[in-house]
Amino acid sequence: MLQGRCETFRGECTPGQFSDRIGGVQARFKLLPSGRRRIESGMKRRTLDAMKKVIIGMILAAVPAAKGLSADLGEVRPGQAVDWSGPFVGGHFAYGVGSSQYAFGAPGLAPSSGSIDLTNSLNAFKGTGSYALGLGAGYNYVLPSHVLLGIEGDLTFPNTISGTTSVVGAQGPAALKETVLTSGTLRARLGYASRSWLFYATGGFAWSYDQATLDPLDGTPGDKIGFTRLGSAWGAGAEVALSANWSARFEYLYTDFGTKEKAFGGTQHLSSDLAVQTARLGLNYRFGQNGQKVLEDGLTPFETDQFSIHGQTTYLQQYAPPFRSPYTGTNSLIPNQTRQTWDVTLYAGFRPWAGGEFWVNPEIDQGFGLSSTLGVAGFPSGEAYKVGSAAPYARIPRAFFRQTFDLGGDTKKVDADINQFAGTQSADRLVLTVGKFAVTDVFDTNKYAHDPRKDFMNWSIVDTGTFDYAADAWGFTYGAAVEWYKGDWTFRGGLFDLSTVPNSTELDPTFSQFQWVGEIEHRHEIWGKPGKVAVTGFLTRGRMGRFDEAVALAQATGTAADTALVRRYQSRAGISVNLEQEVTKELGVFARAGVADGSKESYEFTDIDTTVAAGLSLAGSSWNRPNDTFGFAGVLNGISQARRTYLDAGGLGILVGDGRLPNAGPEKIIETYYSFPLWSWRATLDYQLVVNPAYNRDRGPASIFGVRVRSQF
Repeated sequence: MLQGRCETFRGECTPGQFSDRIGGVQARFKLLPSGRRRIESGMKRRTLDAMKKVIIGMILAAVPAAKGLSADLGEVRPGQAVDWSGPFVGGHFAYGVGSSQYAFGAPGLAPSSGSIDLTNSLNAFKGTGSYALGLGAGYNYVLPSHVLLGIEGDLTFPNTISGTTSVVGAQGPAALKETVLTSGTLRARLGYASRSWLFYATGGFAWSYDQATLDPLDGTPGDKIGFTRLGSAWGAGAEVALSANWSARFEYLYTDFGTKEKAFGGTQHLSSDLAVQTARLGLNYRFGQNGQKVLEDGLTPFETDQFSIHGQTTYLQQYAPPFRSPYTGTNSLIPNQTRQTWDVTLYAGFRPWAGGEFWVNPEIDQGFGLSSTLGVAGFPSGEAYKVGSAAPYARIPRAFFRQTFDLGGDTKKVDADINQFAGTQSADRLVLTVGKFAVTDVFDTNKYAHDPRKDFMNWSIVDTGTFDYAADAWGFTYGAAVEWYKGDWTFRGGLFDLSTVPNSTELDPTFSQFQWVGEIEHRHEIWGKPGKVAVTGFLTRGRMGRFDEAVALAQATGTAADTALVRRYQSRAGISVNLEQEVTKELGVFARAGVADGSKESYEFTDIDTTVAAGLSLAGSSWNRPNDTFGFAGVLNGISQARRTYLDAGGLGILVGDGRLPNAGPEKIIETYYSFPLWSWRATLDYQLVVNPAYNRDRGPASIFGVRVRSQF
């Protein structure tokens, strides 16, 4: 996990790692030592019929409600005609039910057949369920008779469209699992455009890329196969204009992906078909007559008093050239490798009353960090999670409510932005945030170094390295935070859920493991230039292990040290200071320093017990490039003697562990970047030098080169 943004992925695993399906994709993360017939053949036909009736009813019921909505928005007056012709792009959220009818046979054994239910209920603490996110594009043409002809294509990325059944294979009883990794359609549209409304039927081709796994229950190595299916899709939908460019739609789609035959190991044959029904909610952006302007300037966000729609996409590629590496361990940085990450995020907000805001941020993620986000405590990519996938997949990292109570004082204007409505706010106010979000959305923020999508990329520069904040492996958690702004001071406090075990993909559903976070911030001016100083503290209460106890057990048993074997309920605390200061209009400086309890394992973030970081951010006005930014920073990370002894005894941390550590030293990192606009995108060139990666003087130094491109509306 990472400052509300982290991810990594790889298809294969090394010893000490665990490979399984997470969110319907192949995932890799550190092993936590604590441990056809049609779809009707897999579901009752009456369930499908009932679902179709419900969906049709929703479309019909939405018509009068949506007319009122358009009026409230004030963007499209009731009865006002909009131009539905031309190209469009969009995205959608889908929830599906599906089934696969299979036949399986191994040599010398009687074949078996049955149905695999691919429908998964929502699990808020794992973040899984049979939902999906997708991207699409198309073209509409409206005849004078208001008949609409169109074509559209889409790609859909599931979270968990997956199911398992039991079969008997060549090695005995086994688990047969089928998972949809990616799907898409290419469809024609036939509809009727009635001023601000569009009703249509759709049909065409469908395809999916799936994976089947066969895992013997006796523990012998399993097998997996990937395959592409081709089939058909049909459905119907309704779309309502929200503005001259934006529209919302609801769509029912039935996809029949056909039958496919494959073999595990060339001898165990699998034949299966697949069909999925989905209900989709989507947003489309019509280019209209401004197509070229959109390409140059980007999409225009949708903003009203009650609704807000923003979005972003970021691509990051990093390369680590060869460096000195006399030995490697399970969690070592690997020389001469390149990895990439990519994500797309929608920021949708609703303001039900003054001061109240609901926000949800569905996201598509894909890619891997270097060495699957291992090998450096101050990891070089804040866009890299601790789990990763070669196939894009859907997540909902944030879904929260925020209430602001104005308490008086000067009032200032607030511009619309990501997860922020336009409006005004008073200097004195009380802000309550409840739901799922990143702790670092509220705490340890810094104007010049806090967003790996915009400024620096290194974990221990964009956040304080010792701030072991509560989060799952993606960097988000459930909790509540209160902020009291009074004059030049702000007092913050929060309570947050920890993951089930340190460095886990699943949050604790009982909330019995938790973290308190407190922060005091003071804003000031030096020679008329604004700045701030914040002190942040945390107290973690959960089941964690002490390093000395893990080493003692390892010496007694002759095995590698492992904190998972000595975990018990106890506390870990830390404190840090965060400074930002504007020097001139173009130049700003920042610094961070922190210390945390080094006798126990880090719970969520990374393996750092002491840290000092400082840097600057300089706009390009002095060289006639006012929209460019140059950044430079350095960080010094250290560990306790107890953690050093543990790593030298073969122990593994969250990110580091070379198998031994006979020659330890502080981890020293320098990062510099140059960011500049590129049409509607922003490009960044980044370089990092890591001396003593994972606190190991025997390895490195390692250079890391990065290129990042991003677009936001």
